[in-house]
Amino acid sequence: MSARRTKFYVDKRNRKWLGVCAGLADYTGIDVTLIRIGTVLLTLLGGFPWTLVAYLLINWLVDDKPREFYESSREEQKFWQTVRARPGASVRDVRARFRDIDRRIADVETHVTSHNSALAREIDALR
Repeated sequence: MSARRTKFYVDKRNRKWLGVCAGLADYTGIDVTLIRIGTVLLTLLGGFPWTLVAYLLINWLVDDKPREFYESSREEQKFWQTVRARPGASVRDVRARFRDIDRRIADVETHVTSHNSALAREIDALR
């Protein structure tokens, strides 16, 4: 079974301790430093035993991030973070991009096939 990009993984390569905060940062797109600071503050401000228990439990239950995900580009990582956060919006964005590309190709086609004497002269000059 292949790994899914929409699943939460523990990021062992970018870890400080066990990789839970790095995994949360990768999954949500929030800066890992902010997540680490938030975890420490939550632990110090009254959530001591439960934050540590939750952290260890997440590390024990969640799979490690697959190796093939480490080679992906930054643009691809941002795309999958958007898919995880707002799947409907990401589909809408992809459709809008394709519509824009299709419109631009149609504009080029119209320009090339229209009766444009200056363009015809340039093409004839190239021959």
